[in-house]
Amino acid sequence: MTSPQGNPARREPLLWLQLLGLAALPLEVAALLLVLAGADPGPLPGLERLFAWALGALAPAALFWKLPPDLWSLLLVQVPLRGRRPDQLRLSALQTALPLKLLAAAGAPLLLPLLWWTDRAAGLAWSVSPFTTTPRVMVLLIAALVQSLMLWQWQQIVQSLWLLSRPAARVAETLPLSSSDAAERRLNLGLPLLLLPALELPPAEAHPPTEQASPTDRQPEAEPEPIAPATVLDSAQTVQNPDQQDNDSATTAPAPSHDPATPEPVTEPQAEREPEALPDTDTEADPSEEIAPAPQTPSEDSVVPSTGNPVAVEPEQAAEEPEGADLDQQV
Repeated sequence: MTSPQGNPARREPLLWLQLLGLAALPLEVAALLLVLAGADPGPLPGLERLFAWALGALAPAALFWKLPPDLWSLLLVQVPLRGRRPDQLRLSALQTALPLKLLAAAGAPLLLPLLWWTDRAAGLAWSVSPFTTTPRVMVLLIAALVQSLMLWQWQQIVQSLWLLSRPAARVAETLPLSSSDAAERRLNLGLPLLLLPALELPPAEAHPPTEQASPTDRQPEAEPEPIAPATVLDSAQTVQNPDQQDNDSATTAPAPSHDPATPEPVTEPQAEREPEALPDTDTEADPSEEIAPAPQTPSEDSVVPSTGNPVAVEPEQAAEEPEGADLDQQV
């Protein structure tokens, strides 16, 4: 089975438009019924029906055998001969196949029983027929014209289905029909105003359809491992200034674990610690020389509550003691 992209006939939009005649055939049968309901049958209704059939189906069938209806004609408009593509001319050359001509001519015999049935049932549509005052001869002539239109539609439908089913290799091997032969050996009806571009279909060989993986077939993507908070803190601390890290390590002290069962040891306040003894000197101190003030105990306001790692706060400098008798005693 050939793909739609490989067969040139399937890229022609006019061949697909010809298939719309399948929907038009029932409407044409209803039109034939309304036409025949306009006048009563004469003394020889069978002979009248044969006359209408021979005029509207048999004579056109003989004409279509000699001059097949042009593929690129829609009865009112057609593709101009000079604007036809090589693929269109190749398809026109395939119209001379004998099976195709026999199948197209088979529509004429089928119109005879159809005309016979519609003429007998035409009395049911007498009240809605627009040809109630038309003579019988005019009714038969109009019925023959409707049959010719139906036979034209039949021929175009059969030819389109035949060519759409041909393999691409068979179409490629056919020699294109020349413009002069297309004008002389085909029945070209309609104004040369129809120009339709070919259907652009992506080739299946060049762009094969990609199979989409179902959600169940998709492999789960590797999720990144969660980073521990301690690792994040360590990496953040390494970015800090090395001097700041040394100061933090020197000033911080581990917080003692609090156990409610054991009493906390009482630590001696920093204020009660005795200052280190000054070394004895043989020489007397200069009265003008000031003694360094003793370190002052940190106040309660200067102590910062510990939120995480306790940080020692340096005590403020003690106020200078007044010089007086105490200084003389120490000297």
